[in-house]
Amino acid sequence: MKKTAVVTGASSGIGEATARRLAAEGYQVVAGARRRERLDELAAEVPGITPVTLDVTSQESVDSLKASLTRCDVLVNNAGGALGMESVAEGHLEDWQRMYDTNVLGALRVTQALVPLLVESGDGVLVMLTSTAGLVSYEGGGGYVAAKHAQTAMTETLRLELVGQPVRIVEIAPGMVKSEGFAVTRFRGDAEAAERVYQGVPDPLSSDDVADAIAWCVTRPAHVNIDRIVMRPRAQAAQHKVHRVS
Repeated sequence: MKKTAVVTGASSGIGEATARRLAAEGYQVVAGARRRERLDELAAEVPGITPVTLDVTSQESVDSLKASLTRCDVLVNNAGGALGMESVAEGHLEDWQRMYDTNVLGALRVTQALVPLLVESGDGVLVMLTSTAGLVSYEGGGGYVAAKHAQTAMTETLRLELVGQPVRIVEIAPGMVKSEGFAVTRFRGDAEAAERVYQGVPDPLSSDDVADAIAWCVTRPAHVNIDRIVMRPRAQAAQHKVHRVS
């Protein structure tokens, strides 16, 4: 029987790329997201993908996902995102709330629902898609930085609490990724402002690059845990140090 991988936020960007890649690796992929029409298109194109409408901010939606599964060997907690570039002093409380509810509590809901199935599989892998923002703070990123730091802390705690259980806990922390929709959402639909983030940056990471790292981690032998991968484009030495060409 095929192993089953659940990928959240799978309708675009890193989530979609990961669903495609894990299907290519032979997994039966349960692709969850709110935009069901995008998932249906993906499933029609890629054999081995099952679309599931999923809102990680809704306990009812997560419970429905759990009820639909008979097994889960891999969970990729990818659903998340950033909103706004305001300073902490000027940040919008509703943006902080939404980022925390999606990145942190969303990952918590899905993790709590599926950990029993990961343990039952005998070789489960839980992948938390965080960010270098979960490791280093930067101006204008307060709410997102806070949420990703919390998600990183949750991942580290899970590894401690599940030691001795047949579950590996992996954190993937990408830096500058030019993925579909991420920056546009952050800038509230302003495509020009989103594009300026990557202006002059030679070869930022792609969603496929991150999916490749995820696939490598989950396909290691059962005794090998990849605690954390921090990945950036060569042009990015740190959060605040990016090489740009004119």
